Amino acid sequence: MNPATDLVNKLWRLCSMLRKDGVTYQQYVTELTYLLFLKMASEQKDESRIPEQYRWGALKSAPETEVLQRYRQALIDLGDPKNGADLSVVAIFQNAATVIREPVNLRRLIDAIDGLHWFSKERDAFGDTYEGLLQKMAEETKRGAGQYFTPRVLIEVMVRLMRPKIGEVIQDPAAGTGGFLIAADHMMRADNDDYHDLAENPRKAAFQLRQALRGIENVQDTYRLLLMNLHLHKIDPEHLDLGDTLSPRGAEPQFKNADLILTNPPFGPAGGPPTRDDLTITDRVSSYQLPFVEHCIRALKPGGRAAIVVPDNVLFDDGKGKQLRQRLMNWCDLHTILRLPTGIFYAQGVKTNVLFFTRSKEEAPAKDATEAVWIYDMRSGAPAYGKTNPLKLVDFDDFVAAFGDDPYGRAARKDQGEQGRFRRFTRAEIAARNDNLDVTWLKDDLEAAEKGLDVPEDIAAAIERHLAQALDEIRALADELSGEPTTAGDIINEAAE
Repeated sequence: MNPATDLVNKLWRLCSMLRKDGVTYQQYVTELTYLLFLKMASEQKDESRIPEQYRWGALKSAPETEVLQRYRQALIDLGDPKNGADLSVVAIFQNAATVIREPVNLRRLIDAIDGLHWFSKERDAFGDTYEGLLQKMAEETKRGAGQYFTPRVLIEVMVRLMRPKIGEVIQDPAAGTGGFLIAADHMMRADNDDYHDLAENPRKAAFQLRQALRGIENVQDTYRLLLMNLHLHKIDPEHLDLGDTLSPRGAEPQFKNADLILTNPPFGPAGGPPTRDDLTITDRVSSYQLPFVEHCIRALKPGGRAAIVVPDNVLFDDGKGKQLRQRLMNWCDLHTILRLPTGIFYAQGVKTNVLFFTRSKEEAPAKDATEAVWIYDMRSGAPAYGKTNPLKLVDFDDFVAAFGDDPYGRAARKDQGEQGRFRRFTRAEIAARNDNLDVTWLKDDLEAAEKGLDVPEDIAAAIERHLAQALDEIRALADELSGEPTTAGDIINEAAE
């Protein structure tokens, strides 16, 4: 078994102990964040930023009658900048509070963490273990704070195809727990001897280690997990902000002129329209997905590239959605769309796609930068994915081969025809479809794909997919009869009447 996997399983089993204390899965991972930070500093003999009374050895040796009070005070003091603590430490412990109520539970948790073997011969296991805990949390909680946990295999595929390079500004405007930024850093390190070749150029080294990776996260607790995840992977960027990308913060200079954007923005209602004044198309849209797409278009430098996850409605919505797609295809070369299978996100039933595009080198192109869009259908006729059949890297092999080895989508490609999964549609053909990019040509045999489902969550997701397909068919029939596009709200309203 992988050393990190073994550590994850052992730590996760301890969660049952704290569940009896009323602790949720996210609270448990957050609690581990504080303890793992202190333990890691001890293992790496780097405790100079931590007062002696709060170091791992002091907590471990504290009497059971005192350990919880000492730990509570540690969280307060380490998160208070007035105490002169290191700013990176303060950021992780800012507003921290323990949810553990019984000293005996804290003692058992400390002893369990202290008794684990943290290092393999090959590499530090802290970062991989923390990633595994985040994935476990996502599997159990399904959905939180309007965000979806991006499967790590999908992140790896997107990063591999986009080929991040040393010296580039790489941005995730919905950073979450940092999966895209960490994967990009790993790939660049692997391609460049762990950055050792930058030692002779201090300026390039400083940029790569402090300036290259940039991100924004809007939820305080997720931001804490993000900081910890990056810290455990030895990444400490300066431009990693707690804030709302759809506010003026997202329009600040450090989040413009990106060479590469990799992101999975939140989907659904946003509680209000964006508050920044440069989103001229989606400025009144009260959902996340469309304004985030406009941000990505505007945040790319001329010639910059992006790979972003979006829900299906971005491909077919009328009104602002259509205007946004027209802007996207005018300012950018939208060269590839990957239609993802359903069931791969822990929020079940979500239908998603990956848009791959390159910003035109012209500021305002006289003609559309998109000449043709290649669409790969990985959804139709795909097996049912879920707990019993998780998405694997090998599942993307055919798409990766079809995409080619050029991150700008310019590799030689072959249209596989009506029986294949990869097809080319010219800009004129898309215009004839009223700029609707929700193109399907393969039959989706849901019943065949869903045979053998035996986990309640997977069965519920299958039912949800059937209902969504039925709604699509009703909408199409209503459109045919009326001659005008019909929304899901129209159907529901008519049914209510």
